[in-house]
Amino acid sequence: MAADRRSSWLKGVLDLLVLSCLTDGESYGYEIAKALAGAGLGEIKGGTLYPVLNRLEEAGLVEAEFRAAERGPGRRYYRLTGPGREHLAAEGAAWEEFHRAVRTQLRTGGTAP
Repeated sequence: MAADRRSSWLKGVLDLLVLSCLTDGESYGYEIAKALAGAGLGEIKGGTLYPVLNRLEEAGLVEAEFRAAERGPGRRYYRLTGPGREHLAAEGAAWEEFHRAVRTQLRTGGTAP
């Protein structure tokens, strides 16, 4: 049950979380998944993560570059674009506002603080 709940919550905010993983520079899918897991968000599987990255790229919020590796498979590196940074700032602020409203509701049961 808890995993289903977490999955539902992540659906609404995963794009934003992925963008936030790119604020300090470029990264590739496995590193992004590890960062999200390390933040306590659970395992984000490739079948969930890569469609998000593709959608963000199509929207112009990230750019991607494939790099061949000397050993092993190549990797696709992602980085934020200017519009991606703007989107992250705006949507991050909107999420914070929503989070405050939910937290207030849970703490007060709807009565004014």
